[in-house]
Amino acid sequence: MEEKKRTTAGEKKTALKETAKETAKDTVKKVEKAAAKVEKAVEPAVKKVEEKAAPAAQAVKKETTKAAAKAKTAVKKTAAKAGTAKRGPKKEAEAIVSVQFSGKSYTTQELVAIAKDVWKYDLKQKASDFKSVELYVKPEENQAYYVINGEYTGSFFI
Repeated sequence: MEEKKRTTAGEKKTALKETAKETAKDTVKKVEKAAAKVEKAVEPAVKKVEEKAAPAAQAVKKETTKAAAKAKTAVKKTAAKAGTAKRGPKKEAEAIVSVQFSGKSYTTQELVAIAKDVWKYDLKQKASDFKSVELYVKPEENQAYYVINGEYTGSFFI
């Protein structure tokens, strides 16, 4: 009797494996069919996107080509000018301006350095963002007024 149960249990196990394999095959077939349907449904949309994107891609390519040609021409002109120049560029006279008052003396470089420190530490800005500065010195007030990058204004004591 025990032998029949073992055989029956083994047969049941084999039958279950077969059923699982068939179910898996059926599921794979269903998934493949669904994927094919989705692919067919998406295909027209993909074609539309490709058709709309093609002119834009061509326009970008055309503009890039134009820009490259302009840059190449500019480089050639610059090279030609450099080749025809007999002398190097003229050096401008170096100017050092000092403001002296009340026993104090500041050069323009020192005032610009102070303005950079104000930009970096007081205004909490990046040093790399400091592009230009206009300074107005009023010795009678012991003040220097600044306009940094054309938009930030203020003053500092000197």
